Amino acid sequence: MSIARVALFAAALMAAAVVSPFASAGSGRVALSVAIDGAIGPASTRQLEEALDTAAKRDAAVLILQLDTPGGLVTSMREMIADILASPVPVIGYVAPAGGHAASAGTYILYATHVAAMAPGTNLGAATPVELGGLPSLPGPEKDKDQKDATGQPAGDAMMAKVTNDAVVLIRSLAEMRGRNGDWGEKAVREAASLSANAALQEHVVDFVARDTTELLQLADGRTVEVAGRKVVLATKGLPVETLEPGWFIRLLAVITDPNTAIILMLVGVYGLVFEFTSPGAVAPGVIGTICLVLGLYALNLLPINYTGLALMLLGVAFLIVEAFNPTVVLGLGGVAAFLLGSAMLLRVEGPGFAMSWAVIGSAAALTLGLALLTGTYVWAARRNPPRVGGEAMRGLPVEILDWQGGEGHVLALGERWRARAGEPMQPGDHVEVTDVSDLVLTVRRRDASNNGAVK
Repeated sequence: MSIARVALFAAALMAAAVVSPFASAGSGRVALSVAIDGAIGPASTRQLEEALDTAAKRDAAVLILQLDTPGGLVTSMREMIADILASPVPVIGYVAPAGGHAASAGTYILYATHVAAMAPGTNLGAATPVELGGLPSLPGPEKDKDQKDATGQPAGDAMMAKVTNDAVVLIRSLAEMRGRNGDWGEKAVREAASLSANAALQEHVVDFVARDTTELLQLADGRTVEVAGRKVVLATKGLPVETLEPGWFIRLLAVITDPNTAIILMLVGVYGLVFEFTSPGAVAPGVIGTICLVLGLYALNLLPINYTGLALMLLGVAFLIVEAFNPTVVLGLGGVAAFLLGSAMLLRVEGPGFAMSWAVIGSAAALTLGLALLTGTYVWAARRNPPRVGGEAMRGLPVEILDWQGGEGHVLALGERWRARAGEPMQPGDHVEVTDVSDLVLTVRRRDASNNGAVK
């Protein structure tokens, strides 16, 4: 009897699989929402990764990825796309709020989401990669955009052409996977085209336009999407929405991964350690400098940097430190030049929100040079006027006779009682000066008060 029941139960499961070949995403009781606001970078990648992990652990129905970004780093964008494609939870990309945009890297991420939507008054596009780092371009005459090379293609850098073609293939593959307009995606990459919300809907770039998350979930309800290799029917209507706020570490990461902030942290760290080594026992400069240096190096490790540029920066700082203690002018000028060139070359790739600021570079270089010159001035002055210690420091010191008998007695010098001798008679209370020190005995003589303290 039990075998018959098992067989009947198995048959029922097979029948259910035939009637309903798709899994259901409505088992989760909540829709989670995470907002990416600002440039796409290491912090955004970490934030999305944690949100997807939370959504998977809580078996959420969907994860709403709200985008309002000018773009960012290609490396971070590709990591986010890979996380979305591997996610076991459906991801709804939503460009919001009104006035927001998903430009550059944001367009690729929106194409990768299982469902794409926009709020009224938003836009997307301008996905042309701008990622080649190095020395900033100097102002000059603009090149003719219609100029062609020998192959009939627009004239330009070969490496940039490779990057652009790679971006086109990426956005086309995402469009094919999600059934979106690949032709317009290519246009957004090659021509930096942009679309408003309604135009994006007409071009089949997004699935619908929603005013808020409530309408977003209503319009997404019943759609069939492919999630991690399986078909899923979304059941999102009326689901409560819970927002996932970024933690303290993600907020810190968003601040320190700005390359300008990372450079400032490194400079503070280097000079904090220098001050600690030159003034042992201060403690605070060493502690603060170490923390800042570690944070700066950690931030640079997360960014796509050019290690030649980093080496030039550190070499420039080293030259300036040496210049401070051994003024040569040449080292100072070389240090400033190396620091400026290294800062300009630091980023291997650039994107919106991740570009070196000449104002920060120039200010840091000027401050570093100023500190080096100031320290060098004090060092030079100390060398010209070496400190006098011991007997040398006592010579010329005014002292007072305490008691005297014959050719010797005692004097008050620097608050202490010293034995003294002289080649002339003295009286208690006389003010004299020290001429020599021998075996802890001072040799003194009278001073002529009428001749500005000159010796008789």
